[in-house]
Amino acid sequence: MESAKLYGELAIENNRLERFENRTQVRRYTVEFTCPEFTCICPRSGFPDFATIYIRYVPDQWCVELKSLKLYINGFRDQKVFHEDVTNFILNDLVNLLDPWEIEIKGDFNVRGNIRTVVSATHRKD
Repeated sequence: MESAKLYGELAIENNRLERFENRTQVRRYTVEFTCPEFTCICPRSGFPDFATIYIRYVPDQWCVELKSLKLYINGFRDQKVFHEDVTNFILNDLVNLLDPWEIEIKGDFNVRGNIRTVVSATHRKD
């Protein structure tokens, strides 16, 4: 017997990144987020992968709305995805949403098989 999905499961399943206008465009400044409970699934083994995701960006016209970011990040928990890909997926999605002056995503994945993986991806406007 399958039970109905919980409200949190539905919120994560229906996640959509949102933005709001940067109200301090008179200067460039940096916004940093740390997401220490990131999870996804290894596409080769099916085992869970755990990481801390670091997001650092310099907004131009837009800032990311935090609840939407939380739901978006949690949306990866049941996805089969490689470390390199997930880091670049997050970067691409945030660049497309925000068009920031610059942004860096770092995925610091927990040790597995005696190897710790750290993947960094950056984007800057020309």
